[in-house]
Amino acid sequence: MGMAVKIAIIEDDAAISQMYRFKFEADGYEVETAENGKIGLELIEQMKPDIVLLDLMMPEMNGDELLAKMRATSWGKTTKVVILTNMGEQEIPEAVKQLGVSHVILKANMTPRQVAEVVKKELGTA
Repeated sequence: MGMAVKIAIIEDDAAISQMYRFKFEADGYEVETAENGKIGLELIEQMKPDIVLLDLMMPEMNGDELLAKMRATSWGKTTKVVILTNMGEQEIPEAVKQLGVSHVILKANMTPRQVAEVVKKELGTA
């Protein structure tokens, strides 16, 4: 095995963030978390994750703003992004989807195991 797959979790709810972190670390991923979009953007730049799990509603900087800023950079143009949200699929701004989101996960409907399955599919490691 080469380098561990790196996942960034940008989510302001620490309980949710930790829950996903434990699941992914147990599965052998390298995980970093950030509790708002501002820190998240810096984290992604430093870490260059393989995939980002991104909440939309956050303090300091919303997920959609983070995504737009990230996509405008050389290091964040092609990073895979999975949106974590409690908004309905219909409520997610079209602009967000156009920024290259590979999946939208409704937090309320999915267990960490199911979220991990989605990530594995996205990364082609399923």
